[in-house]
Amino acid sequence: MISYAECGLNGRWYEPPIPPKGLARAYRATAHHSSALQYKRDQLVRHFKPSRLLDRRNFADFALNYLTMGNGYLERRDSISGRPLKLVHSPAIHTRRGKDEGEFYWVPGYRNEVPFAPGSVFQLYETDLEQEIYGVPEYLAALQSAFLNEQSTLFRRRYFQNGAHAGFVFYLNEATMSDEDADDIEEALEGAKGVGNFKNLFIHAPGGKKDGVQIIPIGEAAAKDEFLGIKQATTEDVLASHRVPPILLGFVPHNAGGLGSIIDAANAFHINVATPIMMRMMEINDWLGEEAIAFEAFQPMAKTGAPL
Repeated sequence: MISYAECGLNGRWYEPPIPPKGLARAYRATAHHSSALQYKRDQLVRHFKPSRLLDRRNFADFALNYLTMGNGYLERRDSISGRPLKLVHSPAIHTRRGKDEGEFYWVPGYRNEVPFAPGSVFQLYETDLEQEIYGVPEYLAALQSAFLNEQSTLFRRRYFQNGAHAGFVFYLNEATMSDEDADDIEEALEGAKGVGNFKNLFIHAPGGKKDGVQIIPIGEAAAKDEFLGIKQATTEDVLASHRVPPILLGFVPHNAGGLGSIIDAANAFHINVATPIMMRMMEINDWLGEEAIAFEAFQPMAKTGAPL
């Protein structure tokens, strides 16, 4: 298979098909996106058994990078005699795969690369159907929903920061009001922007006719009505891509039926989601030739919260 990943500036390594910095920024795009990734990481760490080669800290970093970036890297540090001493996590945001087999580079900046020792880096990647050099995160299909969720929140935040923005037309057609009165109203509206916004505006027009003063919304009314719908629909997309039951993330139910049993959800998540990830991570044992990663046996939770 031919990869569509591009080579670096010097032609010695491949650039990932999706910029890692973009994925890192998207990590905090929505609360449920980052929370789902952290929950998966925490459950993996919870069952991880530290070994002579891999401690809990490096495993936790490795797990979060794999889940977020679709790529996880562990560098093998050897003794003088050539025996493995320990495994150290290498952040995926700066780790690049070289053109030759078993070749990796640490690329923190422009023309600032450092080659790893040949054959010393293990790469665990989520399969991409278009190339075999790098992995892509499994939640990629829901990333646009996460961005829409983020943008809707930012839109509402900007609106509350600037309550007098041009979201309406102030229509004044009152004969009893002079040009000076109109200028005073315009000045008051301008002064309501930014700090000290949402000020009340008083208009005194004795003898005025009905509808002489009107506030006509442009698009804010429709946007306000759609806000909660956008938030709910995009959150459902994100949670579906992560396959994390909403009740495990503190999701508030929108109906009287609730979200079901948290114990049943936790058991199902471990069997259907966490266990397959653990099995993938144990590939490093085959690469290394000894056991570096192992997990405790799963014990289903009883209704009381204690293992069965």
